[in-house]
Amino acid sequence: MSTAPLRIGIVGLGTVGTGVVKILENHGGLIAARTGRRIEIGAVSARDKTKARGVDLTRYRWADDPLSLVQDQKIDAVVELAGGADGIAGQLVRACLKAGKPVVTANKALLARHGFELAQLAETQKAPLLYEAAVAGGIPIIKALREGLAANDIRALYGILNGTCNYILTEMRETGKDFGVVLKAAQTLGYAEADPSFDIDGIDAAHKLCLLSALAFGHRPDFEHLPVTGIRHVSAKDIAFAGELGYRIKLLGIARRVDGRIMQRVEPCLVPADKEIAGVEGVFNAVFAETDFADDSLFIGRGAGEGPAASAVVSDLVDLARGHNLPVFGLPAAQLAVPEWIDDGAVVSEYYARMVVLDKPGVLADISAILRDHSISVESLLQRGRDPGKPVSIVMTTHPARHADMMGAAQALASLKSLSQKPCVLRIETF
Repeated sequence: MSTAPLRIGIVGLGTVGTGVVKILENHGGLIAARTGRRIEIGAVSARDKTKARGVDLTRYRWADDPLSLVQDQKIDAVVELAGGADGIAGQLVRACLKAGKPVVTANKALLARHGFELAQLAETQKAPLLYEAAVAGGIPIIKALREGLAANDIRALYGILNGTCNYILTEMRETGKDFGVVLKAAQTLGYAEADPSFDIDGIDAAHKLCLLSALAFGHRPDFEHLPVTGIRHVSAKDIAFAGELGYRIKLLGIARRVDGRIMQRVEPCLVPADKEIAGVEGVFNAVFAETDFADDSLFIGRGAGEGPAASAVVSDLVDLARGHNLPVFGLPAAQLAVPEWIDDGAVVSEYYARMVVLDKPGVLADISAILRDHSISVESLLQRGRDPGKPVSIVMTTHPARHADMMGAAQALASLKSLSQKPCVLRIETF
């Protein structure tokens, strides 16, 4: 292993990029002692050179063109924190790998959509491609799956993979306020972006799950075959009714392998309130892995923010400094399987359903007939109070049912004139 300094170029100086600078400035000596070589910032690059970032960047060489770092002999590795599935981030990562230059990235979107191509390129050119910060921030879940649990058959994993959504759902439960109100407050506090779609529609969590699934099960990342549902339709009433039934609502990323086939999805689910993952609140993330020899493992930590994400980036730099070069998704690219997906319509689950109906005779009979025609059996039913002729909520949970049957029933229920809005249907996950 070389003892010469590892000289890096950082592209992207937002929250995470400046966090990396701060860690290397504050803990450079400690990191050098632990790795046997120093990690030095050789150059930095971003779209706006004049922007105030809370760190002194004048001591570092500024690269106006980030692609110039690819052939820069004074840069040993590039840290890509510009983001985006395409554009300059994709160009930079591909160019570095083609040149045999190591890359550390937090770019979950790029890897979810182009991960197999990049894994092949990294392997062909013997250039490490590391991405601990792409999933779950400060939780070292990539290292855990690729190294710590490498001796195990991973049967399933699931988790809370987006801190913004978890914060919103937690606040809705604790305050009783509805989604729109809590979202605005989260934006004011900086927990949600001005355009929060990427988070609240589940895309961010889906990118992360795509990478975890590929790593856990040894298949090519396939974002296009990942069903995604966000949390826009979850109301404070749903959260309150779930609590009354003994559940909490969490946006979960879930991946399972059954008889060689893979199921992966992101959606809000009801989970029993006494399960560990139900107690993960606020901006925290959690990943639960079911394995054979190590049994079950739960990883909890902050999923975003300057410190946790920057810490994950630097952990990858430490691996580079130590000379580590592992397959991107745990197996050589040629051994990554083309995944065979489970038909989600055939997956059997219990369900929660809330309907807002006009309080009049015959409504429950109409609902019961639709459920009967779609082979749905009711496990429990709640209706609070009466208000003849006015909208009231009917809440039910079901016995296990096929997803296709439940969705068919929901579509038929939505057509009833007695319903004043589309039913809210959520899967119940008991694990």
